[in-house]
Amino acid sequence: MDILIDTNVYAAFKGNKQEAIELLQEAHRIYISTIVLGEILCGIQVSRHRKKNFYELNEFLDSPRVQLVEIDEKTAYFYSEIYKRLKQKGRPIPNNDMWISATAMRFGIMVASYDKHFGYVDGLLWHNPGDREV
Repeated sequence: MDILIDTNVYAAFKGNKQEAIELLQEAHRIYISTIVLGEILCGIQVSRHRKKNFYELNEFLDSPRVQLVEIDEKTAYFYSEIYKRLKQKGRPIPNNDMWISATAMRFGIMVASYDKHFGYVDGLLWHNPGDREV
């Protein structure tokens, strides 16, 4: 199974939450978007243990199973479609989560996130690690 992780999954993993650890252990490949990387870096910038957290993030990113995914033109198209559909439904979600959804849809990967609003995105493969069935 390939997954694109949300920031809260990385945080749960770093917080030793068993379900997040198991999810990442079971994943064949772990994708992380530049949006999620930016959110993680923001958290690290204001943390008390910046040096340690930067080191651990770099170790995570250096894993051969982890791949950074950047936003491209196709991803932007998916973003605009997601925005339009959510607006039509009257179910907005945070902009960063629309970008994460668009990245996952662009590459055909499942999003792993604790945020239930990912379920509002039509056609998105989404898994909440708190629900152990994938």
